Amino acid sequence: MKKWIFSLSTISILTLQMVAQKPIYLDNNQPIEKRIQNALSLMTTEEKVAICHAQSKFTSKGVPRLGIPELMLSDGPHGVREEICWDEWDPAGWSSDSCLAFPALTCLAATFNPDLSLAYGRAIGQEARYRRKDVLLGPGVNIYRTPLNGRNFEYLGEDPYLSSKMCIPYIKGVQENGVSACVKHFALNNQEFDRNTINVEASERALQEIYLPAFKAAVKEGNVWSLMGSYNQFRGEFCSHNNYLINKILKQDWEFDGVVISDWGATHNTKQAINNGLDIEMGSHTNGLSISLSNSYNQYYLANPYLEALKKGETSVDILNEKASRVLRLIFRTSMNSNKPWGSFVAKEHSNVARKIAEEGIVLLKNSSNILPIQPSAYKTIAVIGENAIKRMTLGGGSSALKVKYEISPLEGIKDRFGKSSEITYSQGYASGASMFKKVLKCKMDNDSLFKVAIETAKTADLVIFVGGLNKNHEQDSEGGDRTSLNLPFNQDKLIQEILKVNKNTIMVLVSGNAIAMPWINDVKTIIQSWYLGSESGSAIASVLSGDCNPSGKLPFTFPVKLSDVSAHSFGEISYPGINQNQEYKDDILVGYRWYDTKKIAPLFPFGFGLSYTTFEIGKATIDKSVCTANDEVKLLLSVKNTGKIAGAEVVQVYINDEKCSVLRPAKELKAFSKVALLPGETKLVELNLPVKEWAFYNDKTSKWEIEPGKFNILVGTSALDICQKIIVNVN
Repeated sequence: MKKWIFSLSTISILTLQMVAQKPIYLDNNQPIEKRIQNALSLMTTEEKVAICHAQSKFTSKGVPRLGIPELMLSDGPHGVREEICWDEWDPAGWSSDSCLAFPALTCLAATFNPDLSLAYGRAIGQEARYRRKDVLLGPGVNIYRTPLNGRNFEYLGEDPYLSSKMCIPYIKGVQENGVSACVKHFALNNQEFDRNTINVEASERALQEIYLPAFKAAVKEGNVWSLMGSYNQFRGEFCSHNNYLINKILKQDWEFDGVVISDWGATHNTKQAINNGLDIEMGSHTNGLSISLSNSYNQYYLANPYLEALKKGETSVDILNEKASRVLRLIFRTSMNSNKPWGSFVAKEHSNVARKIAEEGIVLLKNSSNILPIQPSAYKTIAVIGENAIKRMTLGGGSSALKVKYEISPLEGIKDRFGKSSEITYSQGYASGASMFKKVLKCKMDNDSLFKVAIETAKTADLVIFVGGLNKNHEQDSEGGDRTSLNLPFNQDKLIQEILKVNKNTIMVLVSGNAIAMPWINDVKTIIQSWYLGSESGSAIASVLSGDCNPSGKLPFTFPVKLSDVSAHSFGEISYPGINQNQEYKDDILVGYRWYDTKKIAPLFPFGFGLSYTTFEIGKATIDKSVCTANDEVKLLLSVKNTGKIAGAEVVQVYINDEKCSVLRPAKELKAFSKVALLPGETKLVELNLPVKEWAFYNDKTSKWEIEPGKFNILVGTSALDICQKIIVNVN
C-alpha cells in the first residue's frame, strides 16, 4: 500500500490555492443585453469560439466554467425527433422519447386558420420544452415552386402572404415555451435535386416579392430567435454564409438580433463563415449524413481554423464578440430562461390540437354524386384498398422522420368509425417497399397478385375507399431527392382505373404533400386531398368521411393538369432542375397561381380551392374609401351566410389586381383571408383590413417598394379562380 506524505508547507499551499479560486458569478438579475456584456467580459477567446460550432450532432457548447449550459437542438417541425447518439446518427435507444406527430405544414397551411397555427406552435413547443430542447428546427417557409420538390410537405405552400400569416403564430406559440423556433431554409431552397451544389440566380424582384416575405415576417412580426441557412448557393455564394442574404438583408435591413445556424454540412469556408454572418456551424465533415471523423468538431470551419485566424490577426475580435453575443442571447432566451414553463409531452390536449388541424386541413376536391358524407348503414360492405391505408407516414422523409407514441392509420380510423354498421374489408393493391434515406428497399411481395386481389375485392363491395398517393420514400415526399414524375408511383393510376371499371362507387383519399396528376379524374366521383396528418391521421380522415367534421380545407398550392403547365418547368432545364449546377428562376415573380392566372393556363384545381358539405353565400362587399394614398388602410366589410343544413366553415379570400403598371404584375395577389365558421342558416359579418402599402411591387432599379397611382381592383372570392366580386379603388 502506498503512503502519501505531505509536508505542512505543501498542505498550506494547496489550501491557499483552493481558497484563491473564488466562484465566478454571472449577473442573471439584469436585462438580457447587460447579461450578455457581463458574460462576454468573463469569457476567453477560446470559449467564445467554442460556442460558435457544434460539439455533437445536435448540441453546441456552452461555457461550463461560467455555468452557461450547452444549446440542445432538435429536428422538427412536425414533432420532436427521437434522441440520437452523441456523435452518431443512430438512435440512442431511449424509452421515453416517443413523441406526438403533428400534421405536416402543408396541412397546417390548408387550414387557412392562424388560430390553429398558434395552437400548433404552443403544443409542439410544450413537447420540445418537456424534452429539454432549446431550439426546434422549424417551421419551413420555402416557397412551393415545383410539385417535384421532395420537401414541399414541410413547407406552407406557394403563396408568400399565406406562408407569412401562418408562420407568425407558429413561431410565437413555440417561443412562449422558452424554446426557439428556427425558421428554415434561408433562402431559395426550393428543390432537393443537387441541393448541396446548385447555384440559384433569381431577380431581385422575385427574391423580395416571392421568396423572402415569409422569412421577413418571421423576423419582423414573429420575432423569431434563430434561423437556419440552406444548402444551396445564391448568386455564387453558399446560403449558410451568404453576405448579401445574411449581413445585408437579414441582419442590417431586417435588424435580426437572433442566431444564424448552418444547415448540417452546409458550411464550406472559414473566411466566409466568419465574415458573412454565420453564428453557429452544425454538421460539418458529415455532410449531414455520414459518421464524423474522431474529434472533428475542433476542425470545423468556425473552430480551430477560426482560432488560428484570430491569432494571426486575419479577422477582428469584434466579429467574434458579435457572434458570441448572438449565441449568448439565444441561450439566455432559452436554456437560461428562468421563467420558461415545464412543458408537457404527448398530452391529450396535444392530440386534440393535432386532430383539429388534421380535420380542418383535409381538402374536399370533388363530390359530384354526394357520396360523402357516408351515411350510417348506407353500405353493407366497404372495401378499403391501397397501401397508404396501413403505411406509417411518420417514418421516412429525412430529418422530419419521427418515433411516435402512436399513429392511427386510415384503415384503423375507418374501421373504428364504420365497422359497427358495415363490413370492412382490406386489400393492399400495391407495395412500395421500405424506405431509407436516399434508398428504397424493394418489396418482396408480388405486386401483380396484390393488383388482382384488389380488383376482386372492389367488385364485391358496395363502396370502395381507395387510400393511395405518395409516401415518404426517396424520390417521393422526402428530403434528399425530388420526385421524378407528377404521376402516382407504384402503378396506382392503372389500379385506380381498373377499380373504377368494376365499381363506380369509389372514394379517392390521396395522401401526399404534393400535387399529383389525375388521369382518371373524369371517372371518379369523389376525391379527398389528405396530407401527412400525423398521429391522428386515421381519426381525422374517418371524421371527414363520416361528416362528423365538415371539410373546410383549402389548397395552399395549385394542382396542375400536367407538369409542363408549371412555371418552373416552362423554360427548360436551366429553370428546373438546372444545368451543370446552375439554375435561373426564369419564371421570376410568376409562381403558382400568379403564373396560371396571368398566362391563362387552366389548373386541375386552383390555389385556395376546397369544397364543403354545405353551401355559403357571400354578401355584397363594401369598403370605407374608394380613393386613398399608399399610407392608407382600406377596410372591407362583407357578410357570409351558411345556406345549407349543416355547420361548416368558409374561407373568404381577397386578392389585389393592379389594373395598369409600368412593370409586369400578376393577374392577382392574395392580400387578406378570413376563415368563418357558421351554423346552418347563420350569417356573420367579416371585416378585413387591407394596408395599401402592401399592394406595392419591388422596383429593382430603385431598390424600393413602390405603388404607381391608378386603379386597383379588390377581388373577393373563395379561391384564386372563384372570384365573385370586384371593387375599384383609386390610389393617388
